Amino acid sequence: MPADKRVSSIDLLRGVVMVIMALDHVRDFFHADAFHHAPDDLDHVSAATFLTRWITHYCAPVFVFLAGTSAWFVHRRRTTTQLSSFLVKRGIWLVFVEAVIISFLWTFNPTLPAIFLGVIWAIGISMIALAGLVHLPARGILLFGLVLVLGHNALDDLHPAGLWWGILHEQVFRMVDGRLIGFIYPLIPWIGVMALGYVFGGLYAPERDPAQRRRLLRLLGMASIALFLVLRLTDVYGDPRPWEPGREPAFAFLSVLNATKYPPSLHYLLMTLGPAFLFLSVAEARPGPWARRLIVFGRVPFFYYVMHLVVIHAFAILAVVLLGRPWTDMVLDTFVIREPHLQDYGFSLPVVYGVWVAVVVLLYPACRWFAQLKRERTDWWWLSYL
Repeated sequence: MPADKRVSSIDLLRGVVMVIMALDHVRDFFHADAFHHAPDDLDHVSAATFLTRWITHYCAPVFVFLAGTSAWFVHRRRTTTQLSSFLVKRGIWLVFVEAVIISFLWTFNPTLPAIFLGVIWAIGISMIALAGLVHLPARGILLFGLVLVLGHNALDDLHPAGLWWGILHEQVFRMVDGRLIGFIYPLIPWIGVMALGYVFGGLYAPERDPAQRRRLLRLLGMASIALFLVLRLTDVYGDPRPWEPGREPAFAFLSVLNATKYPPSLHYLLMTLGPAFLFLSVAEARPGPWARRLIVFGRVPFFYYVMHLVVIHAFAILAVVLLGRPWTDMVLDTFVIREPHLQDYGFSLPVVYGVWVAVVVLLYPACRWFAQLKRERTDWWWLSYL
């Protein structure tokens, strides 16, 4: 959307989660514990490690949800047919990017021995689904999104054979012609999240009263968090992994937060999107200097996503060289934390945070330049795909 029509609070929220996302990916490449234990394994990791992972849970839901909201803004400038065509083309492009470019950036291996289909793949397929949904009335899209988000956990006990179910509702990995393909983000709930994000965009219609929008955002945020607490503490529905009340209070608290991401459970989505709505309800004030810097990241999410993987992986190569290891240790055959030759590699959590800050600081000038380019070169149609 044109720079003068952008909603700063949405760009700010997107910028915040993009910066937080980099922390998770730095942890993958640098934290010693990441090569031995899952960060949500409360029997083996510290509270600091768990919370470092937990805060990054906000990234994917907000990213997917706001992608749907961005499609609503695009619809204000295009016909439904034009929007549908744009979403299909952009969705196909994002699937290609995930399978080829992003997979290469995770491994730096030109033979692509492993293809990881993560959040960019989920956004791409969800956009293709949304291309069909936009022909429905807004209430129909809302109902569709609610059914998927609220109802998909009813499928948790179904485990039919075949790759298709893994793609739709269970994380799955397959070897295909000697290449590992990981369907990391099951699609059903994410399609629903994007559909809800699209309908959510209507809150930002010009005729909407800003004060009323903020009240609705507060109500939506508080209701989401309240529903999360009720469902999570009772464990009646909404997550295949119950919390553990029989442990010490600190552990029990962390286990309440330990909702399922793959696929994102109802608990997980309420826990992450609820605070995002509250954030938006207070973020419409004139942004200060730090907020303006975060907005820069939020205006170039695709560029940031690609570049942050380049920088993090390059830093990891530098790290192994400084440790006296060959740089090829960071040319990978699978996901970095699964590489057996890196089991004796890694750093403490403070080092992870230091590298994270360095990555974000280094990316800021490049993102500011690209944001300015997009603002000035509206005649370059292809920039809308980046």
